[in-house]
Amino acid sequence: MSFVHPHFFWIMLIPFVLFVFLVLSNKEKVARVFDEKVLERLRVDSDALPTKVRHLMVFVAIFFMILALSRPVIDKGDKIVSIQGLSLMASIDISGSMRSKDIYPNRLEFAKQKLIGLLKQMPTDEVGLTAFAHISFMLAPFTSDKSTLIQIVEGVDESYINMASTDFTALGSLAAKMLEKKKPKILVVISDGGDKKALEGFADILKEHKITLYAILVGTERGAPVLDSQGKKLKTRDGSIAITQINKNLGEIAEQSGGAFVVASHGNDDIKKLTSKMRAKFHDKKQGDIKIKERVEFFVYPLMLSVLLLLIGFSSLPRKRK
Repeated sequence: MSFVHPHFFWIMLIPFVLFVFLVLSNKEKVARVFDEKVLERLRVDSDALPTKVRHLMVFVAIFFMILALSRPVIDKGDKIVSIQGLSLMASIDISGSMRSKDIYPNRLEFAKQKLIGLLKQMPTDEVGLTAFAHISFMLAPFTSDKSTLIQIVEGVDESYINMASTDFTALGSLAAKMLEKKKPKILVVISDGGDKKALEGFADILKEHKITLYAILVGTERGAPVLDSQGKKLKTRDGSIAITQINKNLGEIAEQSGGAFVVASHGNDDIKKLTSKMRAKFHDKKQGDIKIKERVEFFVYPLMLSVLLLLIGFSSLPRKRK
């Protein structure tokens, strides 16, 4: 038998002893602190239990409370628990077209919600976060701490958006580096797609490094104007308004790599569909071991005894009449 919080027991033992001493030998001080009428209301009038017995019950009850709060346990030693799951890199598009509002409130915010949904669908999996546009950079290293990852995703706002052209080869190079020691190598990209010129070389990098791509495409075929940081519509060289539409070329590359793609929609069905395809192709791998202490808790027993003793000690039990 041991205690999880032994220091609590020894700290509380001092005021407990002082309390017992005050009640037993300094009753006049109690009378000075409390008004006589208050003491009359608190005093239990009964001949069934002597005052000393009631005091003893209260003292023992308080002692058991302290014992319970110290958490008595039987320690069965350390237990090794294996964590199962997949390792994957997730990347969110922060190019200028992600300001477009063909999906409420805009493509970037909608993509963030899809990425958060993906993280929630993979609670025990290891995920690394990146963002990409003209350059690609890491947002978070590989971790299973989904709460932290979700906070990082929520912190991505329009200040991250880069109006330069999207470079998918930079994303491919970063993915190859981050996934170098991972098996299998899984890349999930959330983007409105890219034209063939922007995707040149990306498919070759995936094939060379044996990376399986899964894509979540954000946007509509109808498209929407490209907006600048002030929300003004950008124009092309000929003076017409620049329109950006969803491009499924990225989805085709995903299928060629052995992965899959979905067009993002409202609700969670799209993310569930993608993760189910991912798990059907790849079985969960062992991510590592964690050591936990296996204990049997006993705090409930002294707690129950303390409550029982307090109920008896503060109750008025009438004596049986002959």
